[in-house]
Amino acid sequence: MSDQSQQSWHGTTILSVRKGNQVVIAGDGQVSLGQTVIKGNARKVRRIGQKQDIIVGFAGATADAFTLLERLEAKLERHPGQTMRACVELAKDWRTDRYLRRLEAMMAVVDRDISLVLTGMGDVLEPEDGIIAIGSGGNYALSAARALIDQDMDAEEIARRAMKIAGEICVYTNGSITLEKIDEAKDVA
Repeated sequence: MSDQSQQSWHGTTILSVRKGNQVVIAGDGQVSLGQTVIKGNARKVRRIGQKQDIIVGFAGATADAFTLLERLEAKLERHPGQTMRACVELAKDWRTDRYLRRLEAMMAVVDRDISLVLTGMGDVLEPEDGIIAIGSGGNYALSAARALIDQDMDAEEIARRAMKIAGEICVYTNGSITLEKIDEAKDVA
């Protein structure tokens, strides 16, 4: 077995913060193999849905995450405007389908009304406090965001500061941040 195949891929810190009329997902850009940074500007946060009104952040194996992203988009086409139902349907498939069960990824999914974490164990979890964090530096970003949530800052500022803190602590997280937001005051059609 080669040295490279024994090393594991690390990377990704995804953070979602919901506060007031705003929800954001931020993700760093670092992908590492063992102790080597392979890429510093990966884009792990995307808008999806017919109206591009759903934001997804993913952690884990990139090909696996894109497979799940495509499946979620298909579920949203079948159930437009029903983010929770589409996520539950994806989680059912993920848990029961032999191929999907082997995928190693997690997803954070938000729309104007709901924030969810999807896992390969069939979990569809809604956080109590509106904060989601997944990936290698997720716990650092989660702790920072929880400490900042009561401050006089909007969701975007909290996410940016928390991601900066995570990047200063976690060697698998960098400062190249992609952030997408839904701001009810601006996004109302």
